[in-house]
Amino acid sequence: MAGREPQTPLGLFGVDDLVGEEDRAIQETVRRFTEDKVRPHLAQWYDSGTIPARELAKELGSLGLLGMHLSGYDCAGTSATAYGLACLELEAADSGLRSLVSVQGSLAMFAIWRYGSEEQKLEWLPRMAAGEAIGCFGLTEPDYGSDPAGMRTRARRDGDDWVLDGTKMWITNGSVADVAIVWARTTDAAGETIRGFVVPTDSAGCSAPEITRKLSLRASVTSELVLEGVRVPASAMLPDASGLSGPLSCLNEARYGIVFGALGAARDCLETTIYYTRDRQIFDKPLAGYQATQLKLADMALELGKGMLLALRLGVLKDAGRLRPEQVSLGKLNSVREALAIARQCRTLLGANGITLDYPVMRHANNLESVLTYEGTAEVHQLIVGQALTGHAAFR
Repeated sequence: MAGREPQTPLGLFGVDDLVGEEDRAIQETVRRFTEDKVRPHLAQWYDSGTIPARELAKELGSLGLLGMHLSGYDCAGTSATAYGLACLELEAADSGLRSLVSVQGSLAMFAIWRYGSEEQKLEWLPRMAAGEAIGCFGLTEPDYGSDPAGMRTRARRDGDDWVLDGTKMWITNGSVADVAIVWARTTDAAGETIRGFVVPTDSAGCSAPEITRKLSLRASVTSELVLEGVRVPASAMLPDASGLSGPLSCLNEARYGIVFGALGAARDCLETTIYYTRDRQIFDKPLAGYQATQLKLADMALELGKGMLLALRLGVLKDAGRLRPEQVSLGKLNSVREALAIARQCRTLLGANGITLDYPVMRHANNLESVLTYEGTAEVHQLIVGQALTGHAAFR
C-alpha cells in the first residue's frame, strides 16, 4: 500500500458532501483570513499575552463574521452551519480568536437581538456587526460560575434609573468593550428576578481590570467587570428577558459555536502532527511509518470525524429551528473533551518540539483547558444530558 496519496482526517469521512456550496465558500473565506492575517502573528501574541482586539474586530466585521447568523440590523443572516464552520476555522487558528467572535455575536449581540428594544437594536447592532463597537457579557461572578442563579450583582430602582452594583469575572473582551450585557438580580412589583441591562462601559463606576496572569487563552482579552453604583436609564433594561432563561439561551448560542470551534483546534493539531510525522526521521525511517504512530493517528482521526458528523447534524437541527439545549450540551461535551485528548496525544508524537510555540499543539491544548470549563463545565453538560435521559435534575 506504500505510495498511496494520503487523505486528510476529515476527508476520510467525506464531510464536504454534507456542506452546501455557499456555506463552504464562507468557511474558505475565513480560512484564508486566518492564514493571511492571524497565523503569522499567533505565536507572538500568545507569548506576549496580547491581541489587537479592536483591529481584528474591524477586519472580522468587514468579512461579515460578527453576529453573522443573526438577521437584520446589518447582520449577515447566514445559516447556522456556516456560522459553525466559521467558528471551526477561527479556532483552528486560536481559541482566543473564536472567543472574540463568539462573545461578540452569540452573547452580546444575540442578547440585544433576541431580548432588546428596537431602540437598543438600532443603537448597537449595526456598529457591533461592523466591529466598530465591541461587546462583552457579564454573567459569571467570582463565586457563581456553574450556579449563576446565586449571583450577587444587584440592580435597584432609583427614580427613573437603575443603579447596578457587583462584580463579574472571566469576561472575554471586557477591557476593550464599548458595551456590556450585565445580568443582575432585581426586585420590583412582580418580585425578585434576574434581568439584563445594556451598559455602556464608559458609564461612571464601571471598570474592567484585565486579567493577565493566564496560562491559557493568552491571545485573548480576559477581564473582571466591576460595577460600583453604575447608573443607567430605565431604557437600558432588556425588555424581553426575565429570569435565567435569557442568559442561558445566550450561552446556548455560544456553546453551539464551541461545538464546531473545538474541532477546529483538534483538526489543526492532527494535521500538524501528520505532516510532522511524515517528515520526522527516526531510525532511518519516517515516524509516520511506525505502527504505534499510525494507531494513534487513526484513533484521533476517528474521534475528530465522529465529532464533525455530530456538529454538522446539530447545524441541520439549528437551521430547522429544532435544536434543543441538551443536544448542544452533547456537542459541547464531546467536541471539547475529544479535542483536548487529541491535542495531548499529538503533543506526544511531536516529542520535545511539541512544547514550543514553533508548533500550535501545546497552545491549542492550553486553550482547550479553558474551553473545557467555560460556558458550562464538562460535568454541567453531563448533568444536562443526564437530566434529559432520566427526567431528574441532579445539579444539587
